Amino acid sequence: MTVAWAVSGWTLTLGAASFDHTHRLWDEVLQAHVHDGLVAYARLLEHRTPLDRYLEQTAAVTETQFETWTRPRQLAFLINLYNAGTVRLILDHYPVGSIKDLGRWFRSPWELPVIRLWGKNRTLDELEHKIIRPRYHEPLVHFALVCAARGCPPLRSEAYVAERLKAQLEDQVRRFLAQTAKNRVEPAARTLYLSPIFKWYREDFEKAAGSVTAFLRPYWPPEVAATIDDRFRLRYTDYDWSLNDAAPGQ
Repeated sequence: MTVAWAVSGWTLTLGAASFDHTHRLWDEVLQAHVHDGLVAYARLLEHRTPLDRYLEQTAAVTETQFETWTRPRQLAFLINLYNAGTVRLILDHYPVGSIKDLGRWFRSPWELPVIRLWGKNRTLDELEHKIIRPRYHEPLVHFALVCAARGCPPLRSEAYVAERLKAQLEDQVRRFLAQTAKNRVEPAARTLYLSPIFKWYREDFEKAAGSVTAFLRPYWPPEVAATIDDRFRLRYTDYDWSLNDAAPGQ
């Protein structure tokens, strides 16, 4: 016999939450308030109930339940949780010029316990560096985890879902490389100018493909990729820490 109750948008079945893997509530937030990678925080602040409900859903997931999911479902869940938690952190302090303004004495904003996972309050750093990176060894996540800065890869205007996760992540790489203020190729100078993300997480890209250049080659347009080899120098562009806030009206 199965007994189910509807509670705050999720279902309890025999005491265990049945999670919505379409991430519908978070998807609705993104579609309504994210445009070209920027977030309409002022408008979202007035309509934040779906975001708060979504984070109630993620908090209700137990570790035992999580471990029964497929790898793509797990990773989609964790990426969405990271991004939703970051957006809520900004909303809780909005207006703010940069996420870096939210740190406390001797603690960065990524070291604040802003999300609830498996019955514990956790930090964004813990989620990224203690769970996502060491468990999944997937360098593509660096183009999906968005730290609320304009220097980050753009926040996608849809939730990540298991059925399309690889395609979504690869599309994120291509979108990020297309932002020439952050990433560009100068064949005459035999130089790649890249976001500092490729310096901070160089080890992850090298483990996956042997070098940063080799990792990126499939994601450049073919005519650009044909001009690049591993002897190109790597130089890094400036990272813009200003808030990924949309202009009024967007």
